Amino acid sequence: MMKSNDMDAVFQALANESRRRMLDIVKEEPGIGVGALAADFDVSRIAVMKHLTVLEDANLIVSEKDGRTRKLYFNAAPIQMIHERWTTKYSAYWAGQLTRIKYLAEARAEAAQSSTGIKKQGKTSS
Repeated sequence: MMKSNDMDAVFQALANESRRRMLDIVKEEPGIGVGALAADFDVSRIAVMKHLTVLEDANLIVSEKDGRTRKLYFNAAPIQMIHERWTTKYSAYWAGQLTRIKYLAEARAEAAQSSTGIKKQGKTSS
């Protein structure tokens, strides 16, 4: 079972939009170097390092030294442990089904907007 302090660290880490974006990038590009990750952000490398420290303290990022490069990997275990705390086998199934329906509906709406030329912020001008 996950300790309360560990859970607090995960929630704190996920509360920041930049850190969530970093997790998305690391998840999509396992083994990405810190420099390559920092290049995706309009802040200093020191600011990126501070965010990475928060993510590592929450155990959401695992880093591995490879020569002068520090490779980053996403660790989904803390999120899974939180998920398991508040779900049952049945609620997880139905939540998954509802999520799938939501994503399908959003994809259809986006496709319909694209085909009619409507942008998210309003109609295109003629």
